Amino acid sequence: MITDTSSIPIIFADTITKLPSEARGAVILSGSHGGVYPGYLTAKAQARAVILNDAGLGKDEAGTGSLRYLEALGIAAATVSHLSCRIGDTADMRARGIISHANAPARSVGVTDGMACIDAAELLRKAKHVRATVPTLGETRGEVPVPDGRRRILLLDSASLVTPEDAGQIIVTGSHGGLVGGSPFMALRTEGFAGIFHDAGVGIEDAGTTRLPALDQRGIASFTVSAASACIGDAASVFQNGEISMVNETAMCLGAKPGMRASEVLLAWARES
Repeated sequence: MITDTSSIPIIFADTITKLPSEARGAVILSGSHGGVYPGYLTAKAQARAVILNDAGLGKDEAGTGSLRYLEALGIAAATVSHLSCRIGDTADMRARGIISHANAPARSVGVTDGMACIDAAELLRKAKHVRATVPTLGETRGEVPVPDGRRRILLLDSASLVTPEDAGQIIVTGSHGGLVGGSPFMALRTEGFAGIFHDAGVGIEDAGTTRLPALDQRGIASFTVSAASACIGDAASVFQNGEISMVNETAMCLGAKPGMRASEVLLAWARES
């Protein structure tokens, strides 16, 4: 175990999809969900350790999938409770975050459930730096076939995969529904017909659904699916299994309501003029 940790940096990143080169050997504190893909990005960046948001755990405990993935590589990882701080907001994680889960490498340096996030980050400076070579775990872009559809239904495991060419389409993401950075444009990085997200257990101050009113300002229909119904980070699961938990006014005017199946609503929207 490392005794002098003062030179090991702690890097704060609201989203783990944009890590600086300085992440190598550092402890990452990120507002992203704790699914497998953020774990992969942690390993790819050769970070020492990471703390993410547990996103309400959800279906198949997908919100902590990164912990199991990284434990197999020997990399320390933990999550904060979605009820303790806002997802996508590292400043709030630092101020209020409480550890909900930790993998074996993290526990070996003293990280425990119920610990303050910032205290856990300090302990993770002592974690072994594992320089893993990991096979590519690419997030996917897919599409749902809609015969005679007037709009495409795109499946994007991360909202970071949205491109300008997706404008006007129905964009189903595996990302959480929290607004990162406070800008309505960042809620969906194109003028889509609709943007669909995972509610990450909703969480404190409804943080897992704050993209919805931001998209209302742009006239874009949006809803979240419940964490219990679909796996976060998996757009196909959101589409196939998702049950609507919250809707914005634009989506409500188009007939979407909590409790409805996401797939039924979206197929109808795809076929409507």
